[in-house]
Parts: sequence; C-alpha cells; structure tokens
Amino acid sequence: MVARNRPGSAGEPVPSFSSLADVEPYHLSTNRERLRASAAFLAILVAIIQEDRLAFRRGRALSVSLSILCGWAGGLAGGQNDPVSSSQQWHSYAHDPGGMRFSPLRQIDRTNVRQLQRAWTYELPANPGNEIAAFESTPLMVEDALYFATQSGLAIALEAETGKQLWVFDPFRASGAGRRPVVNRGVAYWEGTSPAACGGQESGADRRIFYVTPDARLFALDPRTGSPCQGFGAGGAIDLREGIASQWPESEYSVSSPPVIYKNLVITGSQVQEFPSKGPSGAVRAFDVHSGKLVWRFDTLPKPGEAGHDSWEGDGWKDRSGVNAWGPISVDVENGMLFLPLGSPSYDFYGADRKGQNLFANSLVALKADTGKLVWHYQVVHHDIWDYDLPAQPVLTTLHRGEREIAAVVEVTKTGFVYVFDRLTGEPLFPIEERPVPRSELPGETTWPTQPFPLKPPPLARTSVTRDDITSVTAESRQYCLQQFGSILPARIFDPWGLTLKLEMPGTLGGANWSGASFDPSSGYLFVNTSDLGVVGEMEPQPAGSPESYLWGSKWGTFARFWDNQHYPCQQPPWGTLNAVNLNTGEIAWKVPLGIVDALAAKGIPQTGIYNLGGSMATAGGLVFIAATADHRFRAFDAQTGKELWVTKLEYNGHAAPLTYLGKKTNKQFVVVAVGAGGNIGDDASGPITLAAYALFPKGESSPAQAKLQAQLKKIPAGPGREPPAISPPPAAPAQPVPFSHQRHTTAGMSCDGCHQPSANGKKMQIPNLPTCMSCHQSVSTASPVIQKMAQLKKSGQDLAWTRVYQLPNFVFFNHQKHLDAKVGCEVCHGAVGERDVMRQEIETSMVTCINCHKLRKAPVSCGLCHNIGF
Repeated sequence: MVARNRPGSAGEPVPSFSSLADVEPYHLSTNRERLRASAAFLAILVAIIQEDRLAFRRGRALSVSLSILCGWAGGLAGGQNDPVSSSQQWHSYAHDPGGMRFSPLRQIDRTNVRQLQRAWTYELPANPGNEIAAFESTPLMVEDALYFATQSGLAIALEAETGKQLWVFDPFRASGAGRRPVVNRGVAYWEGTSPAACGGQESGADRRIFYVTPDARLFALDPRTGSPCQGFGAGGAIDLREGIASQWPESEYSVSSPPVIYKNLVITGSQVQEFPSKGPSGAVRAFDVHSGKLVWRFDTLPKPGEAGHDSWEGDGWKDRSGVNAWGPISVDVENGMLFLPLGSPSYDFYGADRKGQNLFANSLVALKADTGKLVWHYQVVHHDIWDYDLPAQPVLTTLHRGEREIAAVVEVTKTGFVYVFDRLTGEPLFPIEERPVPRSELPGETTWPTQPFPLKPPPLARTSVTRDDITSVTAESRQYCLQQFGSILPARIFDPWGLTLKLEMPGTLGGANWSGASFDPSSGYLFVNTSDLGVVGEMEPQPAGSPESYLWGSKWGTFARFWDNQHYPCQQPPWGTLNAVNLNTGEIAWKVPLGIVDALAAKGIPQTGIYNLGGSMATAGGLVFIAATADHRFRAFDAQTGKELWVTKLEYNGHAAPLTYLGKKTNKQFVVVAVGAGGNIGDDASGPITLAAYALFPKGESSPAQAKLQAQLKKIPAGPGREPPAISPPPAAPAQPVPFSHQRHTTAGMSCDGCHQPSANGKKMQIPNLPTCMSCHQSVSTASPVIQKMAQLKKSGQDLAWTRVYQLPNFVFFNHQKHLDAKVGCEVCHGAVGERDVMRQEIETSMVTCINCHKLRKAPVSCGLCHNIGF
C-alpha cells in the first residue's frame, strides 16, 4: 500500500493512509483539508488499480473497498462534516469487544509524536485505601465524556477534552458503610431500546453504564447524570454475591475486570479467593440489561455428567474456588461467541485434594453468547500448582494463510507462551506439543506428567535460569543473588514446588499478565509486554486440621521475587520487553527492552528493561503506546521497528492500558492513561492518583498542564529509604475496664513480653488475662482499690474485657514473631508506650506507613507478606 503526505495548515502532514480501513473512519474538519486530502484519495485509488501486491482479494472485497472510497470522496466533494464516529471514540474496554486495542486514529503519528504534551490532569477524589489497590482503569469515551470507576468504588464521568468532572456516583454514600478497595479496570457501555429508559422515560432509545463496586454490586447508571437506572435490580443494582457467595459470607468475591455486553446481556466474571481452596464459585453469568434478571450461568467447574467433569478425581471439584474469569472477557459479536480466560483452581500451589487435569481451570473457553453453552475449550496448563492463570483478554483477529482469511483468537499467558486458535473450532493454528515435565515429590501431590508447548510463536519470556545467567549489572547484586539463590539453580518452567527452596521462571507476574496484548490489523502484528521476573518459594507443612496440608512461602514472605535487595532481578537483563509478533507467520518481528532503572542508567549501564504491569495500545498512526513499567514512564514506539519515539515521565506508574479518541469540539486526538501509586510492582506507597491526558502542541509551545507536571515531578521523592509521611494526631484513648499504666510497669522493671506473649503461630500478641495479672498482684500493691477490684473479679470467675487499641482489617495478616526476630522494637509500631500512663493509638496502621517503614529498613515489600493474595 502507498502512503502520501502533504503539508498541513499548521505545518503538519495530512495523515498518510496505509490501508483502505484507515480511510473510512477519518473525518477531516475543514473544506480546505478535504480538498487538499483529495490528492491522497486519488493516490490510493490509483494504487489499488495498478498494484498487484495489495492485501485485498480481487472481486467482492475490492468492489466493497472501492465503494467505501467513492463514498468518502463524495463526502469530500460535498463538504460534509460527519459527527465523530464510534471508531474514533472508545466504547469498549479494548476499543472493540474483541480486545484488539487498536484505534484507526492517526492525527498523532511517527512524524509528530514528539510534540505530545500533557493536555490536562484529573486527580481522583481522596478515598481511604486508594493506594492499597492499583489504579488500573481504562476509561470509556462515548460522545464527549469519559466514564471510569475507582478502586474505592466511585463511578466518575469527565469532559473528554478538558478533564472537567461531570458527576461522581458513590454507592456507599447513603449507607456510610466501609469499603475494601478492589482493583477496577473499567466499566461497560450499552445502548439500545428499552421498555422503560434508564431515567424513567417512556420506551425508546436508552443508554447505560455498567460497573461493579468493591462489595460486588453490579450497577446500571444513567450516563448523563450518574443516577442508578430505575427498574434494574433493586435501586439500580444487583448483588453478585447472591447465588454464588451466599454460603461463604466471609470469603472474597469481587469483580476486577469490566463487564462485557452482548446484545441485551451484561456478562460478568469474578475475582475469588486463592486460599483456602473451598469457597465461592468462579461461575460466569449473564444478566438482562433492563431488569438485572439472571439469563444464564456457566459453571467453570463441570458437574457430574457435563463435559470435563472426568478431569477431577472424586469430589475434588466440589465447592472448589478459583477457576474464574478475573481477566477481561472478549465478545465475538458477529458469531455470537464469548471467550473466557480462566484462572487456576484454589489452592494455587498445592493440589493433593484435586487430582487430575482440573478442567476448565487454566483454559481458554468459548461459549455461545446468548445461552452460555460450551462451544470448545483448550487447557494451557494441566493441574496448575504455579498460579499460571490465564489473565489476559483474548484477542480476536483475522489471520492470512495464503489466500485464506481465518477468524482467530489469540491468548498470551504468564508462561510467556502465545496460543493461536481457530476462533470457531478451537483448532490450533500453529502446532502445540505435549512435553514431559518433572513430577512432584511432595507428599500427596500428583502433578500432570506433560504440559503443552506451542512450537510457534517462540516464548516471549525467559523460561529457565542457570548460574551462568546470574546478573552482573553490579558486583553487589551478583554477590547477593549468588549467595541467596545460587544453590537452587538451574531452574526451569513447570518445576514442581518441594520442601526446599525452588525458583520458577517466569514467576506469578509472568511473562504476560492481565495487561494482555494489542493488535494492528494492517500489519498482523501482536504487541505484548512481558516481565522476566521469577518467583521463589517452598512448601511448608501445616498443623493438623489446617485448611491445607502445605502452604507456599519463604523467609522473604509469600510471592517472594527472584531479585536482590534493591529489587534488581537476579538474572541478566533484559528484565522487561515489548514484543511484536507477526501472527501470520508465527515469528517475532522485533523485541526491545521496555523500561529503565534510573540508578543503573546513572552509572552508565545500558537499558535493562524493567518489570511491568499495564497494557499497550496500537494506532493507525504507526504507534504503540504503553506505560506499565515500574519507572514512572509513558512511551510510544514505532509499530514497524520497535524504535522508542517518545517518552515522558509520570507522577507515578501507569499500571493501566491507555486509550485514545478524537475530541468533538477541538478535533484533537487525545491519549489518556491512569497514573497512581501502589500496585504489585511499584515502590510508591502514597501519592495523588490521576488520569493523565496528552495531545499535540505546536513546537516550542509548553502546555500549562505540562508545566505544572514538571514542577510537581521535582517534589516527588523516588527510591527506597524515604521517611514515612507525617501522621495525623492520635485518636483518644479508649475506655478500659480498669486503669493501666505502662510507664509504672516498665519503671518497675517489667518488659513487654512479660505480659504480652506471642500466640502459638506467632502472629498475634496476647493481651494478659486476669489470672496472669493476679499472679503478680497477689502480693504486689494489694492495698490498691484497682487491685482489690481485680481480686474480686477473679474470685467470682470473671475476667477483664480489655479494649484493643490497634485493629487491623480482616484481610491483613501481621506476624509479631517475625518482627521480633528481626529485632524490631515494640515502640516502632506502638510508639513510646513505656512512657505512657494511658494507652492510645500513636502510630497509623495504614499500608502506607508499613511499606515506608519496610523501605526505610530495606525490608521486603511483597504483597504476600501481609495479604494472602495472588496476581
């Protein structure tokens, strides 16, 4: 295909059309532009007639393409100014329901991307716990508004071209209930006709925004006002826990990825617990968009008599949690199909009670969208014990094999493998072979003897490590890694866990993760960002009667990474890459390091790449946009060569997938990405959480938003070792059954552990009971009225009901014994208690305080230290 450029009215070229698909959605805003663009139109028309190398088949496809061009030419001649089309907006999480994350916009291209600057910044309303869960949302852009949801449960609408807030919906405002923050990657948009419209109007055209709150309520909102839709469920919402998690009231059940829409159905996956193994189901459900009534349910754990049930021995399937679509689901609208990326069964690292292959765990599953009936499935990990979920949204594409066009579905994985299937039949489009893998020697565990390895494309991430691969970026890093991990090498993928420390490569973060891939249909390139970050652990026997016989962990905590004490991965770089895969051939077109480590770059060490979580986006301007990296950067790459064309620094990390759209009023193309502290790989524990929008500005001109950002960046500290933030005044001391002075007891020579002994598992420190107190006071201070009261209580068989001063949420696990072993004094967390006559909370027990304290002492900051979660 040919490309034509011409000078523009502002010194910019008219977009060069590299394929017919680029022409139809592009709308030129002035008559002058239309006339000057006619040369590009004629050039393409001539090229279609003269060139035999076109990627279009003769006959009907050519006539359709020509009709598109003729219609477009008519629009040029007639001076029509069509409204912004849906293709120039962003109506689905990945732009299209099939997950391509490709935009036909090309105002921003290879020639001018360096002129991108911050156009506006929207800072999210402050809500408790926003930093606990990463801001991973990709907004939708419909007409002239952006719609997205936050970790703390807010739904928000903004003006798309200014970032001005239109409305905020808070589902907890009326009840005043607390909220546990949960990752929310986005919302869904539906439009159609309704018997009664969302706002209560009579039947007719209707629009709705669907999203899920942290407590698993699915809301339907009016896009104009943010008000709940009348007639949908109760008060505009349905409780997704009902019928799934009702019998597990204390267990986790939430939705981290956006719902999807098929006709008049809104369809949801779920996020469920990874421990213990028994809990809420990962069933996928479809609800009527008008009423909220359940239409169908697909049980991801097949019941007796259903296909796949024989992959479970005995009752291993019963009440099994996991096997859930926590990553985004894809919709094939034309063929009426859904594609589910399903996760591993709980418990993730030990499967003695679930012998067998365990379908439909770790499987790509195709369903009939209107009924939820199974069409086909393919399991990419058998009997998973490595937390190798399928987290990524399946990408629906069309591949070319000679003269044939094949509807395909592509799944990228944590293992770094890329699986390509015929979308309609599930047949692999590149060979896959079952290869023998090591068998588990752990008591009770029976791993599967083989695992599937695609022959094409090649693995995108490292799948093995030897001593020869150990890092040499610094002498200190090499020494640390050899001392800590040298004895457990070599290591490779699918090596079962045991009773001694082992390494798995890739680790639980991947490879690829939920951030998935983007796809350029004109080149057939799939763009995938991957991390090369292993994970280490060993299986620890548990006391009799525990939910699991063995738990996975290490001296560094759960989900300990294969990195040094500076968080540099222990193998040679690159540690993160951006890959382009030619899906028509199955070959890697290019592979480049993604990200930098500032401290190493300052020492002259070449670009290492760095681990990343967040998606990419491809555009017809020949660009791939991605933030994702743990280095506070947002980048654009040349889609054909992988050359980095633009990079800008962010306030924090951009752990989300970007979007782009054309403003209706300004006719400007905007690129927007979510930015925030926290997350599974970031070193930032606190700070503003924002949406950042970028647009083209003339050379030499600095946008106000960019100037403000530059000033802000100078004030943001980076790296480990910074002091904890200032804390708020301590709350009042709670009332106690009797007065107690720590100062008096420490003055008398008592130590903390004289009264507070660790529990049997070391996690909690016990508050002394009355017999413990009276063991001393039967002869000490017996004349005190307080002691006499205590003696009477003991005599009558009563105890003291002390009021706890420090309370942690039930999803946080704190081990006192580990802190005592690390020589962390009680006063670090509890303040100068030994100097106090009254006990009150003096230190904030937030995630921010804990992480900053760990960084100050160069202690691990793995999420699994305090939260029994996976990634």
